[in-house]
Amino acid sequence: MDDTIRRTFPLGFLWETKDPFLFCAHHDDSYPRGNEAQGPEASLEERNLGSDFEPRDGWRMYHGREVPGFPSHPHRGFETVTIVRRGLIDHSDSLGAAARFGRGDVQWLTAGRGIQHAEMFPLVHPDRPNPLELFQIWLNLPRADKRVEPHFTMLWAKDIPTREVVDDAGRRTAVTVVAGTFGDATPPPPPPGSWASRPETDVAIWTLRMEPGAKFTLPAAAAGTGRAFYFFAGSSLRVETQRIGASTGVELRDERSVTLENGPDEAELLLLQGRPIGEPVAAHGPFVMNTMDELRQTFADYQRDRFGGWPWESDAPVHPRESGRFARHADGRIERVEEDLA
Repeated sequence: MDDTIRRTFPLGFLWETKDPFLFCAHHDDSYPRGNEAQGPEASLEERNLGSDFEPRDGWRMYHGREVPGFPSHPHRGFETVTIVRRGLIDHSDSLGAAARFGRGDVQWLTAGRGIQHAEMFPLVHPDRPNPLELFQIWLNLPRADKRVEPHFTMLWAKDIPTREVVDDAGRRTAVTVVAGTFGDATPPPPPPGSWASRPETDVAIWTLRMEPGAKFTLPAAAAGTGRAFYFFAGSSLRVETQRIGASTGVELRDERSVTLENGPDEAELLLLQGRPIGEPVAAHGPFVMNTMDELRQTFADYQRDRFGGWPWESDAPVHPRESGRFARHADGRIERVEEDLA
C-alpha cells in the first residue's frame, strides 16, 4: 500500500469517520412523484412504517409515515452538517425556526445544550419523480462547547464556492468548498460555537467532481490533522500508485499532498478533515457527551422539558408545496432564495 494512505475501507449507508467527525450518512433515494400530502404517490404496504430503512423500490420512508424523513427528535452535544445535492428538506425545530432547503444548499446546526428538530423530505413534484441525495455529517463539539446555545446557519448554494482545476490534458476537477479553504475559495462561516469556527482546527468539508481521466493534487493538511476522502461515484481512481474501486473510503496521512487520477468515468468524492478534539466520547443515539454521567443527565433533562418543548402541531411538519427555499430563524429573520419549484 502506498505510504500516503493509512488504510482503505468499504462504504455502506453510514460512513466511518475519525475525530472530530462522528459519522457521515449518505442518503440516495429515488422517490416517485408526490401526492397531495407531499408523500409518495405509491403504496406503502409491506413497509415497516416508523422505521423503514430498506430501500424497497429504490427509496425509504425512514421514520416518516406519510412523508419520508425524520420527525421530531432531540440532539445534544454535537453538530449536524447537511449537504443536500438533490431534492429538498423541510426543517422545523424547538426554537420555532423553520426552513426548506436543498439543490446544493447546506444547513449547519449546532445542537449545543439541546434542541429538537424534524427533517422531512417533501415530494413537491406531483407530475414527475422526486430524487433526493444528501450527506449528513455529525461533527463533535469539545467539552467546553457542548452546552452552547443551539444555532442553525444556512449556507445557500449560491454562496458556496466552487473552483475548477484543469490538468495538463485539459481535464477538469471541480472542488466545492463547504468548510475550510481551497485557494481563494472561502465559504460562509460556520456557526460561532462550531469546532470548525477555529482556524487552527483545519476543518475542511469539500466535494470533488472529476472528469474521466482527470488528475488533481489534493493539498497537504496541517500536521496533526486527520483526513479521509470517500469515493462514492465512479468506477476507479488512482491514489498515487494505488488503484481503488468505487464505494471506498481512504484515510490519508496529513502532511503530504496526494495526486488523484480518475478512471474512465466521471468520479465524485467527499473530503472530511480536521484536527482531532481528543476528548472521551460517550454517545447514545442523538446525544454525544464526554461521560456516562453527562449522558444520564442529558436523558433526565430531555424527559423533564423536551429541551424547551415543541411548538408545532405535528411531529412531522411539512411546509406548503409552493413555499420555495427559505429559512425563518428563531429571531424572526427570514431568508428567501427562490419563489418557484421549477
